[in-house]
Amino acid sequence: MVDVYNKAVNDTIKVNRILGRIEGTSSGPTVVFFGGIHGNETSGVFAINEVFGKLNKLDVNGTIYGVAGNLSALNKHQRFVEEDLNRLWTKEHIELIKNKTDLNDDETELLTLLGVLNDILNRHSPPFYFIDLHTTSSKTIPFITINDALINRKFSEQFPVPVVLGIEEYLSGPLLSYINQLGYVSLGFESGQHDDLSSIDNSIAFVYLTLVYSGVLAKKRVAGFNNYYEQLKEFACYTFDVFEVVYLHQIKKNEDFIMLNGFRSFEPIRKGTKLALSDSKELVAPFNGSIFMPLYQKKGAEGFFIIKPIKPFFLKLSSALRRIKTDRILAFLPGVSWLNKDKGILQVNLTVAKYFAKSLFHLLGYRNRQITDTSIRLNNRERVAKTAAYKKEAWY
Repeated sequence: MVDVYNKAVNDTIKVNRILGRIEGTSSGPTVVFFGGIHGNETSGVFAINEVFGKLNKLDVNGTIYGVAGNLSALNKHQRFVEEDLNRLWTKEHIELIKNKTDLNDDETELLTLLGVLNDILNRHSPPFYFIDLHTTSSKTIPFITINDALINRKFSEQFPVPVVLGIEEYLSGPLLSYINQLGYVSLGFESGQHDDLSSIDNSIAFVYLTLVYSGVLAKKRVAGFNNYYEQLKEFACYTFDVFEVVYLHQIKKNEDFIMLNGFRSFEPIRKGTKLALSDSKELVAPFNGSIFMPLYQKKGAEGFFIIKPIKPFFLKLSSALRRIKTDRILAFLPGVSWLNKDKGILQVNLTVAKYFAKSLFHLLGYRNRQITDTSIRLNNRERVAKTAAYKKEAWY
């Protein structure tokens, strides 16, 4: 048990790894909420703790879990101790950690969380829903981040907040990317700035909406459900667009990065706008878009992202193309071959990659590029998604 402090409410609570577990008297989905994967983001932990204090298991269809993320970092109230826990979740990295004899605190946390995750998956049957609650160092409206799979898109559509997809193409090792590779619905929810009271309130609202939309709770059982919905809609400034990440400034080792003051996530920017300083040199926006998650804290390797809205026509087109598995034609293109067809992994020769439009691969669900000396590796979330497990759900 560790102490977790939140500045917004100026309060400390004691928590265990399992913040709560409620198993209903009738069968249904399993919903898992993570809070505090980053130790300085405690709003999610407080929100989960409050909701579990009010839930009645007799009203539950299925099972609900609340899981605390990085207990070591939460106890120290810092993003991580030695390594960012939310950048360690690749199969290769996990195997390396399993074979080490001397683990740091964050690696130990990963193995413990992996054990919790595997236990939940072995104990229950699909459908599963995994929700990771976060906050940001900059001011922001609440929003959802997802890996670009149709089951994630469709479930996310129910919430009155903007959705940002494609972030997995720029980040390596988030927890939700690991879970998404297992084929299950997984969403990240960013509720606001770290120390804003509204971040806890927005997380609480999102938890209740998730429980209703997943079918675990009946809407009539949630007092004030419409208020929670309107709350998120208002804090999101009535923004319901789907955005795509198009740029990341990755902070290099020993780089002296300073974000210029005053930027908020989703704030429109023009090409040439001064955004930050890198080793005392100005960084400017390479093109028009909106600033996304500018870094205003010491720890973190992502300086800022740039996002752009996706037109509804292209969202519908990509859904249609994926349903009929149009990506099967890609392997017939020159320089393109299957590395693992069942898992949807393509390999594209670097000498011909420049002739293929990135947007084509995105339409068909291919992202998360891993560049080697000779090729680009593209992963498709649709081929591993356990879509059949969700087809009978009300939202599908």
